[in-house]
Amino acid sequence: MGLKTLIVIPAYNEEGNIGPLLNKIYTLFPSQDVLIVDDGSQDKTAVDAEKAGAKVIKQAKNLGKGLALRRGFDFAIQSGYDEVITMDGDGQHNPSEIPKFLSASKREEGNLIIGTRNHNLLEMPLVRFFVNNITSLIASLLAGIRIHDSQSGYRLIKTKLLKDIDLKTSRFQTETEIIVKAVRSGFQVKEIPIEILYIDKSRSHINPLIDTIRFFILALKLLWR
Repeated sequence: MGLKTLIVIPAYNEEGNIGPLLNKIYTLFPSQDVLIVDDGSQDKTAVDAEKAGAKVIKQAKNLGKGLALRRGFDFAIQSGYDEVITMDGDGQHNPSEIPKFLSASKREEGNLIIGTRNHNLLEMPLVRFFVNNITSLIASLLAGIRIHDSQSGYRLIKTKLLKDIDLKTSRFQTETEIIVKAVRSGFQVKEIPIEILYIDKSRSHINPLIDTIRFFILALKLLWR
């Protein structure tokens, strides 16, 4: 019997993107195993997701990507899923990579499988390029293993890992928190290369200054634990 997998997609104001993304996913994956966590969108993200046939959890206001992910993780655990695949809702994660994650999972290559992007300075905004590299280096030092893309939101996570670690953060630093706590709890972390589709560089919900500060606060907390 195969593993039961749920795709979890946190989404904020992704009207116009979420429907086409879901249609691409459905060519490879059953719609009943796709969950959109609408993080307080002010547009028709949730409506479009429901029309496309996905499960939808709606948060009344924008609480942050990390909390949206945690809502999805709780749903996966309570619904008896063995693993989750997380993707972003803006269409930058290519659904054709999904079988790559599932194959790595079947080969038992890791409890956390991170889709590592090839950071190209010509395609990625300069600030994002340096922030990603610095945060990945610090995450590597905290975890004790080399992590090349700590902020990648395209990953597969076993629910047994999610049951074991206690997540505290609520925004973009949650993805790094998962990595560090997974390693410290003895779980195996694996990286696989993925393609990234830069749809619109101006649409990122990451605030380079505020979210970098949040990351360093997390790093200091993890340093003393």
